[in-house]
Amino acid sequence: MSENSEAPGTTPAVPSGATTPGPQPEPLRLFGTTWVDHDGGYGLRRVAATVGSLVAAVAACFVLRFAYQGLEIAEVGSFVGMLVVLMFAVCSAIAFRKTWEGFTRRPADPSQEDRLRGLKSIGFIGSLLAYFIRSLTEAPGEKLRRTEYETALSQYEKRRSSRTGNPAARRSRKGKRPERR
Repeated sequence: MSENSEAPGTTPAVPSGATTPGPQPEPLRLFGTTWVDHDGGYGLRRVAATVGSLVAAVAACFVLRFAYQGLEIAEVGSFVGMLVVLMFAVCSAIAFRKTWEGFTRRPADPSQEDRLRGLKSIGFIGSLLAYFIRSLTEAPGEKLRRTEYETALSQYEKRRSSRTGNPAARRSRKGKRPERR
């Protein structure tokens, strides 16, 4: 909700600078919390993320091509050149898969993800391509965060609604007789 949505002359329900009660949405890289209501330049950010990740992937391919040409100039042999191409292809495929999985579910073992960080940085083209493809339909990671946020909101509302009223008035009368006057 925007700050200017209140009627002029009324005081907001939550003071400025304070957060609303309940769960808060988790910000996404490059998008912040604009993914919640698709406001604040969300569409423009998605276009920028899509184009930026594609441009970065193409630039990375050119850099790898120059590196391969450097190997050819050094005359290291076709076997080494083939190993380098194979290494980048395999690492890119693994990085694509792990990045794509990161958009749909949280990692089961964060330490395993830390161990794969080096492999994912070698296969950075795969990560960029996963980011590009995902940003065609949504902000990368938006579906996961939205599901978690909506679940947290519903649990919060459920807990909050079960606590209405005076808790002292809900004493158990089981086994007690009403008082006679």
